[in-house]
Amino acid sequence: MKNPAHSYDFLWLGIALFPLLIIAVLLPVQPHDYWWYLRLGRDVLQTGTVPIVDTYSSIQAGQPIVYQSWLSAILLWLAYQANGIPLTVLLAAVLIGLTYALLWLLMRERGAGPRLATVLTIVAGLSGSNNWGVRPQLFTYPLFLAVLWILLRWNHHNYKFLWLLVPISLVWTNLHGSFILFFVLAGLAFVFGNGDFKKISWIVLPALAVTLINPRGWLLWRAVMETFTAPGIRDLSPEWLPPLNQGWQMNIFFAWLLLLVPLASMARRRLSPFEWILFLSFSWLALTGIRYVIWDLFILSVLTASILPDPLVRWFDQPQEVKMPALNFGLGFAFLLLPVMLLPGLRNGWWLASPPAVDPQTPVAAVDWLAEHPELPGPMWNDVVFGSYLIHALPARPVWIDTRIQVIFTPEQAQQYLFVQSARPGWDSYLEEQGVNLLVLARSQPDLVKAVQTSSQWCQQYHDDVALIYSRCVPVP
Repeated sequence: MKNPAHSYDFLWLGIALFPLLIIAVLLPVQPHDYWWYLRLGRDVLQTGTVPIVDTYSSIQAGQPIVYQSWLSAILLWLAYQANGIPLTVLLAAVLIGLTYALLWLLMRERGAGPRLATVLTIVAGLSGSNNWGVRPQLFTYPLFLAVLWILLRWNHHNYKFLWLLVPISLVWTNLHGSFILFFVLAGLAFVFGNGDFKKISWIVLPALAVTLINPRGWLLWRAVMETFTAPGIRDLSPEWLPPLNQGWQMNIFFAWLLLLVPLASMARRRLSPFEWILFLSFSWLALTGIRYVIWDLFILSVLTASILPDPLVRWFDQPQEVKMPALNFGLGFAFLLLPVMLLPGLRNGWWLASPPAVDPQTPVAAVDWLAEHPELPGPMWNDVVFGSYLIHALPARPVWIDTRIQVIFTPEQAQQYLFVQSARPGWDSYLEEQGVNLLVLARSQPDLVKAVQTSSQWCQQYHDDVALIYSRCVPVP
């Protein structure tokens, strides 16, 4: 790679990240997982320990729990405590920017010119942006690319940064359960790679050992494996379902997936066995669940940068003389900094119709109202997505269920939730047997809303465009 002062590299990197950073700062904070992580982070800092039993729900209260992402929860809470949603969104944008900057640099190292790397980065970012929700997984995207970069270098007998795998493994383990992918990458390299196997063995073994440096030790591994095999998780969390070729983002992914093999047949160099197994393994993983697509997009980008035909590579990046390097750097920095003006809190001052920073389907007003009425008797049955915000904003009322499906709730409890949500015959008897006296419903639950509205057992207490709150007309003792 040329000296940045004598190339357009930094400018093209700024161009690559500019649209992705705009999307990152404009995406609203979703109501699904983010909010309960704030509660967890706050609790960990206040008590000095990571909870080992559930205290957020009523149906699993006191049951053992392993919080894989405790460190991410602390970081999210610290950002929120410092400056609320604006700093949270800025943190997410920085992580996304770092991720795709690393991807761009990795593609440059693999032979793509700055323009080609920019095009591939933008396409990969647009296609994967549906996985940019503010949650612990965001912290791990740069770590994945760092591990991939180190192992691809090892595969070409470059061992300079191999030692970094150990601290990366330690940090990743405490950030998110996807640290399993570290060992998927390392295992594939060991079996199919071409580097020094003794060197990688002496690194991966301590990298494996440091995964035990976490609040729950070896139990973390068991909890992560149970997450992947939990039978009820796909019933309530569509991101665990196989992707369908629906929508432009999935259109890009499936087209890219199908085109890589014919592109490889016209490649300027052959893919190594390690690179082929990366493609096959992560493509298979992506086809088993929507949440894995973004990892495969990283792999597809790097491999595509390696195999595009020489004429196309030369057409994209014809040599040009750099006459004003200072201007290039200035423009590059401008592309990186301009999206800051779109952050929540800043954009409201000049953009009257700016999009909301928090997803409008978050039950903020309903939960505020419920906090002002502690006299309403519980227990409370709630929409599963609302559960996350309730955990954060109304800790005095344990939720019935929330989006920690893969962490704490059993498949039977997931099925019981769906039974009530669908208003199947006997739903009201089930709630009465469970002693439920309060309902916090989403407008997106039409069957249950209609059934409750026509029932003489429930009296409406609150409603808005997002949520409805009902209490039992005659509370169950």
